Amino acid sequence: MFLRCLPLFLLVVECIAPCASSRSPGERRQCAFQVSPQNSKYLKAGNVSGSVQVCERTDCCVGYYIAVHGQLQVDVLDETWVIIVAIVLVLCLLVVAVQLRCLSHHKKNPQASLSISPMCPCQTMHTSQIDVTDVQLQQIVGRGHFATVWRGTYQGSAVAVKVIPAAAKHAFISEKEVYELPMMKHASIIHFLGAGRRSDDGNWLLVLQFAEYGSLHSFLRLNTSSWPTSLKLCLSLSQGLSYLHSDLHTQEGHKPPVAHRDLCSFNVLVQADGTCALCDFGNSTILRSHSGHRQMGNAMSHAQTPGTLCYMSPEILEGSVNLSGWCLHGDIYALGLVLWEICTRCSDLFEDGAVPQHLLPYERELGGLLTWESLTVHVSHKEIRPSIPEHWQLLKQGPALQDLLRECWDLDPDARLTAECVMDRLVSL
Repeated sequence: MFLRCLPLFLLVVECIAPCASSRSPGERRQCAFQVSPQNSKYLKAGNVSGSVQVCERTDCCVGYYIAVHGQLQVDVLDETWVIIVAIVLVLCLLVVAVQLRCLSHHKKNPQASLSISPMCPCQTMHTSQIDVTDVQLQQIVGRGHFATVWRGTYQGSAVAVKVIPAAAKHAFISEKEVYELPMMKHASIIHFLGAGRRSDDGNWLLVLQFAEYGSLHSFLRLNTSSWPTSLKLCLSLSQGLSYLHSDLHTQEGHKPPVAHRDLCSFNVLVQADGTCALCDFGNSTILRSHSGHRQMGNAMSHAQTPGTLCYMSPEILEGSVNLSGWCLHGDIYALGLVLWEICTRCSDLFEDGAVPQHLLPYERELGGLLTWESLTVHVSHKEIRPSIPEHWQLLKQGPALQDLLRECWDLDPDARLTAECVMDRLVSL
């Protein structure tokens, strides 16, 4: 916006500065222009002699060229246009002041990406504050790294309530910021209803849509499914991740790409219609762009790295990459593992419906020996992945399904599919 205003800004300065500094009071400025029958209307702007105008009703005038049949000719603006230009100048200066204020705020607070600032275009302009006295907690349905998830009611409807301790304010702010991004409503992302803080204990509340079947992990542990049902779970999951990773610019605002960074079957919910919905964005990273480059964080040690161990990609296990810059690839690796979990509980992919029990990735291979070091050796050094039943090669959809999984969990991050490509592959199945 400022760059578009700059030429006009300089034009007005060139006009006003001479009028204000180089002329004595009472002296009229002379403006050269071509008088012709076509622009004789400008005669009313002041006394005209030949091709010189003496301004009578303004301190200065602005000369400009017009193109007539490809040839430049001198023309002139009267004082009415000078007023309009001055108004535009004021608006441009206001825009510059706003931009400088936003820049100054960012320099003073380098962690501003974790706060809600209405001046930043990539963030929402609405408030999600709700009256927490309308929220009633009924029973605990899950526990996470920081929070406890309750089933409850809000304004008479069943909801899920994520209760975050007062001391974990950073986790509350991070997750709330993701939910409040413009255009974050999607059928495969759990709906955010509002947030607040209890006055009695200071705990933070996130009020969310209630998913009838709970987490995908619980659903797979208790249920097997047919191929159409399994495919519906897989497709909706990939649609949600593809939308989360998308960079959208519309009149509603800007939704930057978001990396989940803790994608696992515990953080995916199964809704009443049998589709998946992403949830739990406390470890997520919003990948904003500055001057054409995505904002990246610093690499972390494995002691600082958030996420669920058995879903961590090889590059994250080795600590050899910048987490904020490469975590979209890490999400795809984890997506491949979750898709594998869903397919290994599909009765149509096993002879006589003899479906194995649900296991987490690498649980069969490493069992109780799953540690950071053992997983790094297994996944990164030996390049071993969860086993795919050999008989899948004989099934109609088997080869394509195997290729899909292997291209999601490839050792090379750049060789992995995008979430959108995974979605397209599943549609073809």
